[in-house]
Amino acid sequence: MKVIFLKDVKGKGKKGEVKNVADGYAHNFLLKQGLAVEANAANISSLNAQKKKEEQLAAEELAQAKELKDTLDKTTVELTAKSGEGGRLFGSITSKQIAEELQKTHKIKVDKRKIELVDAIRALGYTKVPVKLHPEVTATLNVHVKEV
Repeated sequence: MKVIFLKDVKGKGKKGEVKNVADGYAHNFLLKQGLAVEANAANISSLNAQKKKEEQLAAEELAQAKELKDTLDKTTVELTAKSGEGGRLFGSITSKQIAEELQKTHKIKVDKRKIELVDAIRALGYTKVPVKLHPEVTATLNVHVKEV
C-alpha cells in the first residue's frame, strides 16, 4: 500500500515521503497512529500544495535574511567597558551584550545564539563579529568597544 508519511518514522520514511509499505503495517500501525495517510490523488495534491507553500516560505525567509545582512554589514555597535593597561578589559563583551545593544540602539532584533563570537571580546577597539542569519547567509557586524 502506498502511504504519505505525516511524521518521521525511524527506518521507514521521513515526513512528506511517499512510500510503498506492507498493507498490514499501514493499516495496523501507520494509519492508526496518525503517522501516515493513504496516498490517493487528493492527499498527493495537498502534499504538493504544502511543499510549494514551504518552498515559498523558505524563499521569503532567505530574502529577509539577505535584507538584514545588508543592514548589519553597515551597522556598528558601540559598547563601553572598563579597561586596564594596554586596552585589556576587566571583564569581557559577550554575544548577549552585543544583541541587547543592537536591539536598544538600532532596533534590530537578533538572537544572541546567532552571533558567532568565537571567544568573548577582551580588548578595546573594533572587532568584526560574524552573525549567522540563515544557513546560507552570514553577516559581519562591527563592534566598537570604548573605555568608560
